[in-house]
Amino acid sequence: MTIKYKIWIEKDGELVFCKGREDILMAVNETHSINAAAKKMGMTYRGVWGRIKVSEERGKMKLVHISENRRLTQLTPKAQAIIDRYKKLENDMEQLLSNADRDFEQLISSH
Repeated sequence: MTIKYKIWIEKDGELVFCKGREDILMAVNETHSINAAAKKMGMTYRGVWGRIKVSEERGKMKLVHISENRRLTQLTPKAQAIIDRYKKLENDMEQLLSNADRDFEQLISSH
């Protein structure tokens, strides 16, 4: 038995952050490049950059910093803080659901 869930963050009813955005930002953080992150994820540059820009605009925040020579892309401290907090939320939810999973398993399997 497994309980499933998805978590996303909205502002004014519009998506700002989700697992997909976390994955994109983590790929940017690893590669220091939007283009390399896009390739790593099997996405287009435009797809990755578009999702970052939408989250930045909706959240009224900067998530990435691109160097003046455009050779290095880094996450902003705000982006890193959001990722860290999102991961904690995911871990908390997984623990909660793991406990609930066991409870339901016992309730449904018992005669």
